[in-house]
Amino acid sequence: MLVLAGVFAVLQLANVTGRDTPDTKNYLSYALSLRGDTQREAAATAIDYACRSGAAIAARRQSVDVVRFHRPDPSARVLAECRKREGRAVEARLRAGQVGGHTVPFMPERFMRIFEARPGYPLFLLPFLTLFGVTWGLWLAGVAVTVAGGVLVFLILRTLRAPAPLCLTGQGLYYVLPCGTTAMRPMTEGLLLALTLAAVWGCALALDGEARRVREGLWLVGGALAALFTVKHSQALFLGLCLAGAGALVAVRRRRAGREPGRGVLAVTAVGCGGALGTVLLARLLHYPAESESLQDLLTGHFSRPDRTRVWPEFLHLQLNFWVEWTRRQLWEPLFAGALAAGAWGVWRARRPAGVFVVAAAFTGVLTQAGHPDITIWGDRLIVLAWLLPVLGLPLLLESVLLRARIALPAQDSGEGHDSVRAHSPG
Repeated sequence: MLVLAGVFAVLQLANVTGRDTPDTKNYLSYALSLRGDTQREAAATAIDYACRSGAAIAARRQSVDVVRFHRPDPSARVLAECRKREGRAVEARLRAGQVGGHTVPFMPERFMRIFEARPGYPLFLLPFLTLFGVTWGLWLAGVAVTVAGGVLVFLILRTLRAPAPLCLTGQGLYYVLPCGTTAMRPMTEGLLLALTLAAVWGCALALDGEARRVREGLWLVGGALAALFTVKHSQALFLGLCLAGAGALVAVRRRRAGREPGRGVLAVTAVGCGGALGTVLLARLLHYPAESESLQDLLTGHFSRPDRTRVWPEFLHLQLNFWVEWTRRQLWEPLFAGALAAGAWGVWRARRPAGVFVVAAAFTGVLTQAGHPDITIWGDRLIVLAWLLPVLGLPLLLESVLLRARIALPAQDSGEGHDSVRAHSPG
């Protein structure tokens, strides 16, 4: 497990810079302000990081451009233009009085309030930035959180009693599928993935039924939901609701089958309900931006246009258009859809009660995407949590296939094979 994590970390040296997105500046400036930098100092540092990253990407692209590869290196020009453009915009907002909060005013105040409500990721970055500087600190933070996510996948599968080679398979899938790529970017998604996996591990422990494991599992689920609130409270809400729904579904199915639901299932359901309710109440108490503000941000292009008067009808119209186009693109390149189907089959066939909670956690990715139906966002990062389903499900599906193959082999040599298959079949 550690060797695989180390190999992944070494491979990431190929791209120390060039992973950031426009929102990275916001999280970075928040972390720098927590370190004690003034707003202008934080602005200068964040702008320099973003512009150097953009300059490096411009140089890489030109080096392989079939027309312009022989031209002079554009890095210096791109860096100077970027610094001037970003610095001028920030300075104008600072002079206009937009100086509140921890984040540098790279965008209008209403937009920046969204990031003010997410202190968890900047706090996570703080020790890395302090010890290693901005460039290497952000890279190491990405490596740390991505490696942690892969290790959690291993631990979940091991808790579900999968063989060690298949646990390593799941860990490897996490690194090579979009989970790993997205988690390495200096954004909240890596931390969201890791904390969601921690909650799933807690569910797997709680389903074991033994009192000590149930307690450990509940602490994991509750702690993950609390931490998620600080990183992105909408994910805490979605995960709490989905885990509560999964627990209720398992409990009802067991009741109908004449069995007790189990204290682990009931406890996870209660923690999920408490997490969702607590998220709503605490967000209101702290005056975090409500869903109406999020919709205005979406429909006005980050508040660059006047507020919409018919927010919900327009949002639902966009929602319909988005999923139609999204489905068309998935049918064109059906890797994601196929991986989801195979993953769902794997967790359902091999570990049905635990599989319901895995599906619930992965479904939060769909809810996140539905809350922000923007087809232009890079790499489908909003729905990336749905990739947890194939990451955890495919190794379990492979285990089921290998088990059936191993049982079926004697049937070719002996008349007793049919009874052997029937005795050992997971069904």
